[in-house]
Amino acid sequence: MTNYYQKISLTVVLNMTLLGSVIYCPALWALPVTLNNAPIKFIPPPPPPDRGAAGDRGGAASRGCGSGNESLMALAPVYEQTLKPEQTAAISVTKVWGLTTAAHSTFWFFVPHQKTAIASMEFVIKDETNKPSQTIYRSAVNPPSNPGIISVALPETTTPLQVGKIYHWFLKVKVNCNPQQPAELTYVEGWVQRVNPNSRLAESLKQAAQEQQVALYAENGIWYDALTAAAKLRLDKPKDASVVADWTSLLKSVGLENLANQPLVN
Repeated sequence: MTNYYQKISLTVVLNMTLLGSVIYCPALWALPVTLNNAPIKFIPPPPPPDRGAAGDRGGAASRGCGSGNESLMALAPVYEQTLKPEQTAAISVTKVWGLTTAAHSTFWFFVPHQKTAIASMEFVIKDETNKPSQTIYRSAVNPPSNPGIISVALPETTTPLQVGKIYHWFLKVKVNCNPQQPAELTYVEGWVQRVNPNSRLAESLKQAAQEQQVALYAENGIWYDALTAAAKLRLDKPKDASVVADWTSLLKSVGLENLANQPLVN
């Protein structure tokens, strides 16, 4: 619990300049839109400037009751940056941030725990443009029966994500590894920004098959849409070798190849 509040405190400090970046719009789609059979690879757009979008996608070892001693993980890109503020030592910042075109995006997480070990799970997404921040959506999440990759989709009834604005999300999990001890809180956090595709990309997406849409989203830096499209294909065609290869390639491009063989919980 102490580590949790330390992380929260650090996040608050690092995001003091977030207001300057909540409408940050990176230069997107400079690459030609192509449809080919090359391995899927995510081409990351430049992350928000300064200290915006600091987060934690997970990666520390699980404490005793995870699958294979693995940790809670968010399936999201990370950016490691070193900042050198005036009159202070250099600060290393991990940014967890990605783009979506969806008004109600979907987020994916690897949960390494058995259902019996999970006391509770909660997903929260906030608009931190102004202070105090506004919670857009907060909901309990049903734990998977066994360790695996789960999705959390924003319901259509929630406030739609606005184009150009950056939103802060959390997945919080209370794990009860030892019945003799209180449940332990672990969490991952990151950011999502909605963008509009340009007319060329929008037209290509309309004409593309679902497999081709994964490549289009990935090569144009739209992470959440690429991942969701690839995950849906994995659920629909779990034994299709090309679908499995694209899923593995996409995860590998952001350093998550160790999760490629984990089951997806529908």
